[in-house]
Amino acid sequence: MSKRKDSHKTERLAVLDYMERQINAMKTMNRLGTARNYSRARNSLRTFLDGHDVSFKRMDESLIMSYNNWLECRGVVKNTISFYMRILRAIYNKAVKDCIAKQNSPFKNVYTGIDNTRKRALDENVIKKIMMLDLKDSPTLTLSRDIFIFSYCMRGMSFVDIAFLRRQNFDGNYITYRRKKTGQRLTVLVEPCIARIIRRYAESSEGSPYIFPIISSDNPEDAYRQYQTALGYHNRKLKELAKRANVNLPLSSYWARHTWATVARNHNIPVSVIGAAMGHSSEKTTLIYLASLENSVIDKANRLVIGSINKMVSP
Repeated sequence: MSKRKDSHKTERLAVLDYMERQINAMKTMNRLGTARNYSRARNSLRTFLDGHDVSFKRMDESLIMSYNNWLECRGVVKNTISFYMRILRAIYNKAVKDCIAKQNSPFKNVYTGIDNTRKRALDENVIKKIMMLDLKDSPTLTLSRDIFIFSYCMRGMSFVDIAFLRRQNFDGNYITYRRKKTGQRLTVLVEPCIARIIRRYAESSEGSPYIFPIISSDNPEDAYRQYQTALGYHNRKLKELAKRANVNLPLSSYWARHTWATVARNHNIPVSVIGAAMGHSSEKTTLIYLASLENSVIDKANRLVIGSINKMVSP
């Protein structure tokens, strides 16, 4: 009897309410970035629905198409619409898995891909040029430059993972961490160019659990806010850095990651190794290789990519 009542209650659970529960669960698991993205999608859908909630039964192809058209009429760009649709699809699929909704594929006729934007990869020589800049007059530019080079040398490590990198993640020879975005566990051999940057900030971050002086709070929400502020500041500094290096490009933190992948490809490193090195756990092909690929293969690939940077570092 109680099971039937619970089932009936579950069936009546509405979309916005269910999304709110998922967002709260993410916050509990400290997945604050994903929670914020889901909140953005929920707020957009709530505005479209004029503040009213709807059942999953009403979340059909017609409703999704109407929402898609509404977003287009408001001038929302294609990639942002796709961003919302992918989140809603994930929520819908989770509801199906939880037996709250029946699978009727309401997203089959809306775009859920990612448009190719302009390339964000630098030439190897530009990376070396940035590394050689004399920045003694600007400690803030020096920090942004070092974080950018560190990201590149760490196989395109994301800024969020660098910001939250703790001393306990570094054992002297390897850095082991989990990607905030995917939860994928990565282990990176500490090459000379990486070690030098870590040593440079060892004193300034003394007493802090973090390797870099980017965030200071141990409170998850405060730390995430500090990270967001730091990211915006870092990207502004990178644009200053580009001007100093006479690089006419809108440099941002993501360029280091894209550059590592591009340089790796130019060195004829297999796509499977590149994917494994960067923690692309969402790709089925990469997942197959992740299970069997030796860390030493990935370490050799990274050493090949950042070889020219290592040569610039005195032993």
